[in-house]
Amino acid sequence: MDIRYLSDRFAVSPQVLPEHMATLADKGFTAVICNRPDDEVEPDLQCDAMAKAAEAAGLSFHRIPVGRDGLNPEMFAQTAKIIEDSTGPVFAYCRSGTRSSYVWALTMAPDMAPDAIIAAAAQAGYDLRELRPQLQMMQG
Repeated sequence: MDIRYLSDRFAVSPQVLPEHMATLADKGFTAVICNRPDDEVEPDLQCDAMAKAAEAAGLSFHRIPVGRDGLNPEMFAQTAKIIEDSTGPVFAYCRSGTRSSYVWALTMAPDMAPDAIIAAAAQAGYDLRELRPQLQMMQG
């Protein structure tokens, strides 16, 4: 499992397995967000199976799939609410972690400087420089 922290309250990763949920709970995560649509994975990695494993590990599980239709403000609102309501760090995953990092970046944009968002993502191994115009437009 390749956990990459974007902040002290949010981390992303490439696809995880159901058996990783207990490890996530042991590491202090309290919520999991799946940003990967079910049509990209086999049944044992689809949201229902992952939700069952997360809940068995004591984690809340949230579905915010980023598919062909791309990103939208509702995804950012949902992510912000999950982070706000979570009693511990939030973990999000997709195929590579990139979509999850994009959702986090755009969720943070109203309250965090674009350079800080881009730097945090770069430190975690994600290049979000192309988001700079959107991040600047979303500044609060």
